[in-house]
Amino acid sequence: MLAQFLISLSLHKMELHSFSLQGQLSILQEKIDHLERLLAENNEIISNIRDSVINLSESVKDGQKNPEAINFSQGSVSELFPSASVLPAVDSEDCLFASKSGSHGSDVQMLDVYDILPFDNPDGGVWKQGFDITYNENEWNSEPLQVFVVPHSHNDPGWLKTFDDYFRDQTQHILNNMVIKLQEDNRRKFMWSEISYFSKWWDGIDSQKKDAVKRLIKDGQFEIVTGGWVMPDEASSHYFALIDQLIEGHQWLEKNLGVKPKSGWAIDPFGHSPTMAYLLKRAGFSNMLIQRVHYSIKKHFATQKTLEFFWRQNWDLGSSTDILCHMMPFYSYDVPHTCGPDPKICCQFDFKRLPGGRVSCPWRVPPEAIHAGNVQHRAWMILDQYRKKSKLFRTKVLLAPLGDDFRYAESSEWDQQYQNYQKLFDYMNSRPEWHVKAQFGTLSDYFEALRKESNVNEKSSNSFFPVLSGDFFTYADRDHHYWSGYFTSRPFYKRLDRVLESYLRAAEILYSMALVQSSKSEKMSVFPSVDNYKLLTEARRNLGLFQHHDAITGTSKDWVVVDYEKVFQIHICSSVLLYLLLYNPMDQERLSVVSVNVNSPRVKLLSPLGKPVAVQISAVWDGATTVSHEAYQISFVAHLPPLGLGVYQLLEVQSSEAVLADYNIYLRNSRQEKPDRLFKIKEMQNSVDNIILENSYMKLWFSGMSGLLEKINTKEDGKNHQMKVEFAWYGTTSNRDKSGAYLFLPDGDAKPYIFTDPPTIRVAHGRIFSEVVCFFHHVTHTMRLYKVQGLEGQSLEVSNIVDIRGEYNRELAMRISSDINSQNRFYTDLNGYQIQPRLTMSKLPLQANIYPMTTMAYIQDVGVRLTLHSAQSLGVASLKNGQLEVILDRRLMQDDNRGLGQGVQDNKITANIFRFLLERRHGTEKAPVSFPSLLSHMTSSFLNHPVIPMSTYADSGVPEMLNTFSPLVSSMPCDMHIVNLRTIQSKVNIEPSDEATLILHRKGFDCRFSNRDIGLLCSSTQGKIKVHKLFNKFRVESLTPASLSLMHSPPDTRNISEINMSSMEINTFRIRLR
Repeated sequence: MLAQFLISLSLHKMELHSFSLQGQLSILQEKIDHLERLLAENNEIISNIRDSVINLSESVKDGQKNPEAINFSQGSVSELFPSASVLPAVDSEDCLFASKSGSHGSDVQMLDVYDILPFDNPDGGVWKQGFDITYNENEWNSEPLQVFVVPHSHNDPGWLKTFDDYFRDQTQHILNNMVIKLQEDNRRKFMWSEISYFSKWWDGIDSQKKDAVKRLIKDGQFEIVTGGWVMPDEASSHYFALIDQLIEGHQWLEKNLGVKPKSGWAIDPFGHSPTMAYLLKRAGFSNMLIQRVHYSIKKHFATQKTLEFFWRQNWDLGSSTDILCHMMPFYSYDVPHTCGPDPKICCQFDFKRLPGGRVSCPWRVPPEAIHAGNVQHRAWMILDQYRKKSKLFRTKVLLAPLGDDFRYAESSEWDQQYQNYQKLFDYMNSRPEWHVKAQFGTLSDYFEALRKESNVNEKSSNSFFPVLSGDFFTYADRDHHYWSGYFTSRPFYKRLDRVLESYLRAAEILYSMALVQSSKSEKMSVFPSVDNYKLLTEARRNLGLFQHHDAITGTSKDWVVVDYEKVFQIHICSSVLLYLLLYNPMDQERLSVVSVNVNSPRVKLLSPLGKPVAVQISAVWDGATTVSHEAYQISFVAHLPPLGLGVYQLLEVQSSEAVLADYNIYLRNSRQEKPDRLFKIKEMQNSVDNIILENSYMKLWFSGMSGLLEKINTKEDGKNHQMKVEFAWYGTTSNRDKSGAYLFLPDGDAKPYIFTDPPTIRVAHGRIFSEVVCFFHHVTHTMRLYKVQGLEGQSLEVSNIVDIRGEYNRELAMRISSDINSQNRFYTDLNGYQIQPRLTMSKLPLQANIYPMTTMAYIQDVGVRLTLHSAQSLGVASLKNGQLEVILDRRLMQDDNRGLGQGVQDNKITANIFRFLLERRHGTEKAPVSFPSLLSHMTSSFLNHPVIPMSTYADSGVPEMLNTFSPLVSSMPCDMHIVNLRTIQSKVNIEPSDEATLILHRKGFDCRFSNRDIGLLCSSTQGKIKVHKLFNKFRVESLTPASLSLMHSPPDTRNISEINMSSMEINTFRIRLR
């Protein structure tokens, strides 16, 4: 069941797992251990915080004489269901944003670029994927060419080796040598981006070295670029985690070095998202650089000279999101592909490849050391490359990166590169008739010169560079080699990542509140704030490490894997009172179905106000048809305050009023077994008759043979909609190049998933939910319909437990075929932050039409929208009219020649969780932008932030419990989301300060949907929130705006009393609570 899968954890007496790493474990054993620990730590944190919250009881009860009168929402008094008259007050002004959006001007819209490009792949000569570049020698007479050679070293925090092995063998030597070698000559420059490595190194060096580093930074010889914990993947990562790893890096830099990065450097993520551009802009960055973009787009941009552009968000009505972006023009970020168009020549200027070394040039012409006898010829050779490359850009300022993976580890390599290049520069610069000035530089040196040359100052987005909107997925580096495989690779970890994010966010918010409370109350002075803060910091860093572009992507060496499923099972000793603490991590009041396992069917459940709660008891099954009587699942509707706790009491009673679910099991040959002692179970033969489930919103028809969904009737308008669910297999090509961890190279269209015998189908009917479970050989597929009013009853919960461990070069997809006239258009989200319209194109191979989905994808026509909500990142496509399909898992027996050196064969049994939401809409749109409805946003939040259950016994010595803890005065507005409330580290040690970061996101939403009472327990307020009306138990002492990652404060920073945000904005505030 879903509830167990969500790694719902018993936080009662949680044991920490400690793992000793013996010797050389294969790569991600280490990260797995990190994640294992993170899981355990997050539990320990929540557990500690839970205890603290319990201890709050006394101090709060003092001020509250009548605890029965807790009414945490001013809107709804009814315990279980709010009265149907609570209509969400959505302000009509709040609807304007989605209708206006997307009408502004970008010079380059990526959807249009895709439309006009032929995506052919002619041989371009020495620049294989480009064209011959020519120039006229006197082009630089009036204005010389300025060349910035930018040395760098790309350090993956885990890929072919573990983080620690890389650090020990390479990274520490790179940084140690950097300190020595940059000091030898002040013209030398170097830059670094991954703070996960830098901080580990920093912790191990002496103060003398630290002072030298600070001096090098101050003198502009050494620059930190981006400065996140890692260089994150941009397809699978959620914006919560992207922001979190950025804050972790920037806070570390501020505390230890006092530096504020201003340029972004992303040379290795496999495709690029505008969400990252937005986050960098909000963090105060002026410039960014990207590299892995489809070769056809690079070529097109080179011909148009649009490789440098202002990247603007699709939804931006003005130009406030513009950030200057440089796209590298050639195949790779290595030296052969960065000095100019001819790799055979550029390779001769990678002086690590001098004869006698470990690396050589594949073009079979080695570099020569520079001396008086060859300097003129060699300088002219490389100047020719620089000039050709500069012809692809609009200015006479040129960037020439000089580096590769884990470069500059040996002292000799520093000498080879820096000494030989300095000779080339000195010679070039001494020839005035060559009209060139060449030097080492950092990324910001380049951007400063570029802005000066093009007169682009910070204030005006000068029209010198074009404005671009859209994204850069799906990436292909050559031929038909599209990197759409990694959108799904290792889905177990993509799911786990999302669970950890939800736990970490819950722990952050509860910790911040418990910390404030502990300073107010005697009883709370025992709160272990420093120990918990250390755990929280480690959890942040582990989650940050996992956002790395070889981790969440599933493109690292095999993980020696520990299984995470810990079943949340509660033992009730007879008549002993057990407290069930439920935490709601959402910012809105919530009615949510919660399921937990207990060891007796004779239970009674009391609400926080002591009233009996309606309960459904379901069987826990061993396999498809056998009931286990070791455990029972109870399900009930919990009513919880926003970001708050509700305490339910569970008792064992002689006669329970709980209602049992009953079951129909369809088998190929039904066996008359003896009846179950508790549940009503009817066995029958698979039949051609439909299986039907319904609630007050919809009626569903399933095939009696396969158990799969066939159609939906929406009761609001009485319409039937075809909605066929099926599974399909993709194979891989018979060519030499086959699918692997990165690439998807299918052998044609998917083949239907064929089963010779009909599957066993188990249908449950209950008062809280009904469900159909189909047991196929490779997947257990469940469709559950909640019979509750409000949000959870309006969409269908879908889970697939996938097991393809016995397969060979196959990928399993789930496909939904509807009668929606989608016309080759579909929509996917980027990082859970924004929606990007997509066009399925017949001129592209199948694998190019697969896009990343982080939290949702939808298709629509004038009357309906069907959204697939997802609890994990996966690859999606809409290959035919009315279809949506999602790749669930892939098992591949070979490497795809991108450096990993292995296939994907460590598949685990993986649960993928989704919700299908069918909405009536009116209006058409062909705009380059689209938005979910409010109902859709809320459904996504329910899926990604499930209620977190915890338990404790009444006799475990805890003081009397609070029955609810409601930190907010009321629900946040429907379109406002608290991304995080994250306690800031103190200036000195790893301990908390008295300040926290409050990060808010105002979501953009589309109002053109049916206006039925969708049961939202919130309203919209035009993005305004009165600060003193935010918290219930706490006083806001100060609230001041800051940049996204706290690096900058606006010049006129002062305490604000009202928060005012535009749609789509993410804002960060420093907050002090008392």
